[in-house]
Amino acid sequence: MRPPWLKVKLPSGKNFTEIKSILREEQLHTVCEEALCPNIGECFEQRTATFLILGDICSRQCGFCAVRKGQPSVADAGEPQRIAAAILKMKLTYVVITSVTRDDLSDGGASVYAEVITLIRKHIKDCKVEVLIPDFAGSSAALESVIYARPDVINHNVETVSRLYLQVRPTANYRRSLRILEQIHQKDPSLGIKSGFMVGLGETWDEILGVMRDIRNAHCDTLTIGQYLSPRGNALPIHRYYTPDEFERLRLEGERMGFHHVASGPLVRSSYHAKMQFKNRGG
Repeated sequence: MRPPWLKVKLPSGKNFTEIKSILREEQLHTVCEEALCPNIGECFEQRTATFLILGDICSRQCGFCAVRKGQPSVADAGEPQRIAAAILKMKLTYVVITSVTRDDLSDGGASVYAEVITLIRKHIKDCKVEVLIPDFAGSSAALESVIYARPDVINHNVETVSRLYLQVRPTANYRRSLRILEQIHQKDPSLGIKSGFMVGLGETWDEILGVMRDIRNAHCDTLTIGQYLSPRGNALPIHRYYTPDEFERLRLEGERMGFHHVASGPLVRSSYHAKMQFKNRGG
């Protein structure tokens, strides 16, 4: 049974219904829905959403994620335009764009990220853009195409401690993810750099502090830490629930390490209160 601090209200409200309607009208996906995010009701009601591009089927088999896995379909050429249209309808001033991992595409979908950023810049002048990117199989050229499109923030999640990678992210690489954060800083130090990870998968406290130091040493300025919640089916089990007090301790540890902003809490997710995080880091 989940502890009381993880209980959330059922999604409802006028804005929630309207956002759902716009997404269906534009035939768009959100990670809020596909990943079964516990904050979907709050975020939709506040007229925020994290758009999921490049379809809703992931080419990888990560053990923690609720997004469907398998053979992705052909990328939808009209998707970037529909996202721009939805942002206008939703009157967003801060938007987060993420995607499934597309190892079947030569650039991992980086060119589509760049196109979406460019269209948002063209049609919605005052909208800040954050992208939450996969690792693009380690391609520097793919990463550079996203950097050169000039989002305001680039987020790449490390997700867990090094020791657990084979269980949690079997086709990813801990050092490769850290190198992505380093490359962003090297190519454009003015960009906001963000990362995050989950706890509750069997890591130790010292390992948590270790991954935080590694992320900070990779020049990341914003960090998110949240509780892993096993989504369904044969997903990885929850080893333990961390208390709100423990999350607060991690937030204070992160601030001592020099992060500009640390969001640490049971229900914190990569894009949760992303606009506020951006402002808190001086954006």
